[in-house]
Amino acid sequence: MADRAELAAFLRARREALQPEDVGLPRGRRRRTGGLRREDVAALCDMSVDYYSRIEQPRGPNPSEQMLAALARGLHLALEERDHLFQLAGYATPRRVRRGDHINPGMMRILDRLEDTPAQVVNHLGETLRQTRMAVALLGDETAFTGLARSLHYRWFTDPVTRLTHPSGDHSAHSRLLVADLYGAYARDGGDSRTAELVDALHTASPEFAALWSEHPVLGPYCAPKRFQHPQLGRLELHCQTLVDPDQAQRLLVFTAVPGSKSHERLQLLSALGG
Repeated sequence: MADRAELAAFLRARREALQPEDVGLPRGRRRRTGGLRREDVAALCDMSVDYYSRIEQPRGPNPSEQMLAALARGLHLALEERDHLFQLAGYATPRRVRRGDHINPGMMRILDRLEDTPAQVVNHLGETLRQTRMAVALLGDETAFTGLARSLHYRWFTDPVTRLTHPSGDHSAHSRLLVADLYGAYARDGGDSRTAELVDALHTASPEFAALWSEHPVLGPYCAPKRFQHPQLGRLELHCQTLVDPDQAQRLLVFTAVPGSKSHERLQLLSALGG
């Protein structure tokens, strides 16, 4: 059974403990009290202010698991705090085994400070969990996909449009890189996992994937610069710096260009394109 009073108190306490700069928001000159406002939390969680306010008061319907997951992300909850949130709402604790959807608060804090840089958090299946607006301008909104298409690995081998992001001459190398990445995840997760389900689906959908998989590819220690083909800016050569969170099997990808290069100049134009 849900404990609405405790749920409301818990959310209120976490909201008041966070400062705007903790979640990438400007403090503003008129802000007199510490902590986040309700409207701040609602914006971070992609829900209406009225809906969030009713949870905190408490009144209205019990939040769904999807809404609770959004609250956990927006409030930067640690795993233990997320589990407690679900229990207060009357739900079972979400599975932790390589699910990879809950972003570690530390990684979220880093991402929030990269608003002027293309950066995103992806999990071990190649599913993009969160992007900066600059990453959306560079790559498109990769969080909008559902089902198997959430995985870049799946889209790359099943949807030709996905390959337009990279020059055609790089497709072969990129295919091998993605298969090697998934091969490593499969080796860690085993045959009874979401990774195995994705691998099975790709074997059925893509002969190219099946052929590369049979070669047992392994990722090397060095990730070379990648070339991107942007529809408005043209070609960019970018370095991808990676921060790995071993506990969550997630990576924070940060895309940069060599200062003074044409790619660097073009990267600066992303913001002007409305990303």
